Amino acid sequence: MFRKMRRQAQELSREETLGILSCAGCGTLALSGDSGYPYAVPLSFVFDGDKTVYFHSALTGHKIDSVKRSSKASLCIIDRDETVPEEFTTYYRSVIAFGKVRIAADPEEKLRAIKLLAEKYSPEESKERTDAEIEGAWDRFCVVAMELEHISGKKARELP
Repeated sequence: MFRKMRRQAQELSREETLGILSCAGCGTLALSGDSGYPYAVPLSFVFDGDKTVYFHSALTGHKIDSVKRSSKASLCIIDRDETVPEEFTTYYRSVIAFGKVRIAADPEEKLRAIKLLAEKYSPEESKERTDAEIEGAWDRFCVVAMELEHISGKKARELP
């Protein structure tokens, strides 16, 4: 169902690919947008270390409308992007994931996901402050879960 990488010598190992997915600060989520146009939105995310990527979102808007319209999605992460003019190339490392998105309706899953996001992006904050922030905003956000079906990573051939 998913294509094999054309330049397999540049394919990252599964471990490298999952490492980038675990550590990257942002990615671009591609969804089916309005009037059949693709909708790609940059966002923060967290990988649960198994098979699910979580995003937080407002309760309404283009992203949520798109998630409700179609569950198919793609997430692109650029881990490295260094232009090398004298070589007429770019040294890059990237990951592309495909999967199905859904709104996390279960309150326990929503809480687990938002705590994972808080730990990733605000690791120095106290548990008390994090819990208070989550509680205060609880009714104003939702969590979108992406269940991964396929993931691949690729790097420039010049990189070791």
